[in-house]
Amino acid sequence: MPPIPPRPVTCPGSSRPARPRAPRAVSAALLALLALAACGTPPELREPVAATATAAPTSTVTPTPTATPTAPAAPTTRIRTPTAAPSAAPCGSGPSADRVVALLRGNARVLPRDARVTVRRGPLCAEGWQYTVLAVTGHEELQVVTRGKPAALELVTAGTDVCSAEVRAAGPPGIRTLACDGVPGA
Repeated sequence: MPPIPPRPVTCPGSSRPARPRAPRAVSAALLALLALAACGTPPELREPVAATATAAPTSTVTPTPTATPTAPAAPTTRIRTPTAAPSAAPCGSGPSADRVVALLRGNARVLPRDARVTVRRGPLCAEGWQYTVLAVTGHEELQVVTRGKPAALELVTAGTDVCSAEVRAAGPPGIRTLACDGVPGA
């Protein structure tokens, strides 16, 4: 018996017959599956097949890396060679310790005339500036920063802390180190 052809189906409210949509959707899905199945796994991602005694050996392709990994470059640092820091040295051409004490007792009026004073350190000179440490009986140790020539000595600062703004800004490195970083009397 010959096959019976399907009868056309008409949609309600329409005069034309409905087209079957299922076969078109199914055929599109099948085509997509066939296309994917034909591709398979790329050869470089497949695991090699173990050769048996009866099978011929197969060769596999091993991908070569495009770039050789290297260790990161170490940061470059500059090593400074130590240089002698500018320092203050004993004053060869003055002022004397007596001259510094006279300045403090005179116009500067830092020390009373009857105070007993002993020089603990200095005067040390650097670039026209001087640093002196005095022991004053009955008082704390007194640090003194002066500048100028022995005959025209000028008081910059005196006290237990002589790291003033003027010393930090204008003082030579040797005096600045003694006044701001040094240990009095050391």
